[in-house]
Amino acid sequence: MHARRRTCALRPPSARRWCALLLTLVLLGGTASPVAWAQPAPTRVGYVDMKRLLDSAPQVLAANARLKREFDARDAELTRDEARLAELDARLATGGADSPEALQRQADALRRSVERTRQRLRDDLRTRSQEEVDRAWPLINDAIADYAREQGYDLVVPSPQVYVSGRIDITDDVLERMRREFDEGPR
Repeated sequence: MHARRRTCALRPPSARRWCALLLTLVLLGGTASPVAWAQPAPTRVGYVDMKRLLDSAPQVLAANARLKREFDARDAELTRDEARLAELDARLATGGADSPEALQRQADALRRSVERTRQRLRDDLRTRSQEEVDRAWPLINDAIADYAREQGYDLVVPSPQVYVSGRIDITDDVLERMRREFDEGPR
């Protein structure tokens, strides 16, 4: 009789072990397959409050300061004319004029001049303000687009919106970017 010789060979796995091994291979193979890696990333959406950017961007604030300096002289002249008109009206009201008709004509002419000057000033300021906004608009759009590209956003929605979660509001980040660009100056 031959004695059974024991070898160090591995024993064949049982059916239960085969199923567990197969399942493990399938699960590991599924996570390591190129198909699983090819799944698209979730869409990133951001929101910007355009009014806040237009009100707070340093480029716009600098433009507003330029407009103020540009219109200060004309505004001061209008204020002086309004003060003269108030003085003429006060003299007419107290009756302390030698020729009230001449003083009334002078006051009426000055009143018309003040109204024309005020209207021209308002129109010119509105036109120049719109020019400055038109000049700032591409800077704001570029800052938003550059930030969105750098941060991997797929879509950035401008205001106004019905509801926006604070999680997707990137207005502060874009505003900070515009401040840095403004501080760096023109390139």
